[in-house]
Amino acid sequence: MLIDLLIALAAGFAISAVFGLFLVSFLRKIKVGQAIREDGPTWHMKKTGTPTMGGLMFVVAVAVVCLVSGWGAMRQGDFRHLYVLLLALIFGAVGFLDDYEKLHKKQNLGLKAKQKFLLQLVVALAFILLLQLTGSLRPEVYIPFWNVSVHIWQPLYIVLAAFIIVGTVNAVNITDGVDGLATGTTIPVCLAFAVIALKWGSQYLSMGIFASGLLGGLLGFLLYNFNPAKIFMGDTGSLFLGGAVCGLAFAMDMPLILIPLGMVYIIETLSDIIQVVYFKATHGKRFFKMAPLHHHLELGGWSGKKWSEKGLFVLFFSVSAIFAVISFLGVMNRF
Repeated sequence: MLIDLLIALAAGFAISAVFGLFLVSFLRKIKVGQAIREDGPTWHMKKTGTPTMGGLMFVVAVAVVCLVSGWGAMRQGDFRHLYVLLLALIFGAVGFLDDYEKLHKKQNLGLKAKQKFLLQLVVALAFILLLQLTGSLRPEVYIPFWNVSVHIWQPLYIVLAAFIIVGTVNAVNITDGVDGLATGTTIPVCLAFAVIALKWGSQYLSMGIFASGLLGGLLGFLLYNFNPAKIFMGDTGSLFLGGAVCGLAFAMDMPLILIPLGMVYIIETLSDIIQVVYFKATHGKRFFKMAPLHHHLELGGWSGKKWSEKGLFVLFFSVSAIFAVISFLGVMNRF
């Protein structure tokens, strides 16, 4: 099984890295450039026009890996990796529409919030129902570290699960704010899923292949996305990543692992919520210099030190890696 995961990792990296050679130049040629937030750090304005939709690199990579390396699992009747891929692809398609709207309007505004939320909620509900109908998910919540499962009334479980998925997807999207940040944060998350699948055994081979393929795809994408970025993943990539992360958690029947494993995403989202609530409650005052948290640190919040984009990458990657290890320890003895 380890060999299967290593092959998926290598294939994902190779496909993403090679595809990137063509994608970057193609997107530049057709002038698919990112508009930068005008209220953001002033030095970000120099990034205006950097190609976006680069997430297509790891989208293509993991799709090919799932269909080729996951063929053995499909022959044995295991299609869970395809369900996760389908979920991530649909979320990626929503992101693509958002990116298209931004490019069409030539500003950093895409689909309306209500449009995105409704689309995402419908997709999430369909995914949960699919997993339950195929017997891949039970209306029980597995609690990491305690190694017990708690039964939940099925309709309530479906609703809660859908909102967890939508929340996770948008949390990953919020983390995509500086060069390589969402990529670096998600690499340890994918590695954790791959190692957990390896530890749990061959019945989770398809999940391990998906996680390893995505890990390789992200490493290949990082060649172009690390500061100074030659390309951004765009909402096409970040929403795909969000769908992949929560899809893996639900397909492996351990959604609560998203709390420790996605801690960086949660902190980023909470910083955004705190900023909005505080701003309204104090009639215009700000809790952070700018939200989400990575921008606060960029602007010298708290310590006065202005974090560079490379420094933020190392910080977020390290924190994500620590929580990935904690998450593995919490579920390693499930089977």
